[in-house]
Amino acid sequence: MDIDRKESVDSESAILVGVQLADTPPLSEEPLEELAGLVESAGADVVGRLFQRRGAPAPATYLGKGKLDQLKQLVEATEADVIVFDNDLSPAQVRNLEEATGAKVLDRTELILDIFSTRAQTHEARLAVELAQLEYSLPRLKRMWTHLSRLKMGVGMRGPGEKQLETDRRLVEKRISDLKRDLDKVLHRKEREVAARGDHMTVSLVGYTNAGKSTLLNRLTDASVYAKDQLFATLDTRTRQWRLPGWGPVLLSDTVGFIRELPHRLIASFKATLEEARQADLLLHVADASSPSAEDQIRAVYLVLKELGIEEKDTLLVLNKADQADEAHLTYLESHYPGAIRISAFTGEGLDQLAMAVSDALSREFVEADVVTSVGNGRLLAYLAKHGEILSRTFTDDSVTIHCRVPRKYMGRVSPDEAEIRPRSGSPAVVNLTNVGATDGAAMGDVA
Repeated sequence: MDIDRKESVDSESAILVGVQLADTPPLSEEPLEELAGLVESAGADVVGRLFQRRGAPAPATYLGKGKLDQLKQLVEATEADVIVFDNDLSPAQVRNLEEATGAKVLDRTELILDIFSTRAQTHEARLAVELAQLEYSLPRLKRMWTHLSRLKMGVGMRGPGEKQLETDRRLVEKRISDLKRDLDKVLHRKEREVAARGDHMTVSLVGYTNAGKSTLLNRLTDASVYAKDQLFATLDTRTRQWRLPGWGPVLLSDTVGFIRELPHRLIASFKATLEEARQADLLLHVADASSPSAEDQIRAVYLVLKELGIEEKDTLLVLNKADQADEAHLTYLESHYPGAIRISAFTGEGLDQLAMAVSDALSREFVEADVVTSVGNGRLLAYLAKHGEILSRTFTDDSVTIHCRVPRKYMGRVSPDEAEIRPRSGSPAVVNLTNVGATDGAAMGDVA
């Protein structure tokens, strides 16, 4: 049977299928509700749903025999073009399901990759999506409807009698290697760009897809970034200046939304895009408080942060869409997540409290201290004024004591050979970072 294997599901009719296994926790909402949102985001129409609970997936078709018969009947009745599983399937399972039903079959990962491919706007996002798609497709080449012959490798690369499948596999492997090399260059460039912003405190928005991160960025910074009630509306990082009341300017970054069971290869591919979150001084975890699955979504985000190695970074939980949430549900979430801040990015509710909480959180990264140095050390005085706040100066015959409030990372770069640092009572201790890196093109020991 010849199944059309084009990736996009745009304008197709789809049947949703989910299998709840014994070792996976049940979801708070209708089991296939999120999958329906993904399918609709991809541009398809949902015409049927099928759900089963099993102890373990059937090896050949994931579904049990009875449910497979029901699926066949549903495909015939609805004339569906595509069947979308809320599970990850093996290549053999997809092939067997397609032969049994006569319809194209996609699993959860392939659907997410399809959505990402249509939303990627920047060069780095397109590279990341292509890499993830090719790594997903490599073990599945046997069932693909067409080959990648458009990727030429030059004369002499094809051996006598070589099968087209082997040629395709080599072409894909080479393209994967090229993409990894290109993304590595993007990552190094991104690391330099983020490091160059060291003069500003940075805050990064993270959270489940469609939690309202872009809307919050627009509200706080008067930006005009694309924001829509749509899964994965944002794939590219946007950074804007946020004038924090009583504090001054900080850099606020929006990031790609996370989702339950986000494909590992996609997280790896988007490492460069997520560099802003990795390097941020503070994370704002934006959650959709109006969703019945808010707790599931919060847990899913923390799992992705753990995979990125930044789960221990200072984080504020922001319960967004409070204007749409049930009060009892909001109270329940606040009781389970002490310190969470309820807001509405749409109406502006709670944004003053959010700004105060962010100011307090960033202040934990500051050191208030007396810095004693020679009267003629004007370079140190300029350095402290640039990166912090000079509160007072006290002069003696040959020295000056500078009472200042400075981010700990900058205070730690002051050479102990040039100045004595005396933290004020209650202020964090200073960890000396002299000569670990550079600031303003100078070695740490040269700032004083």
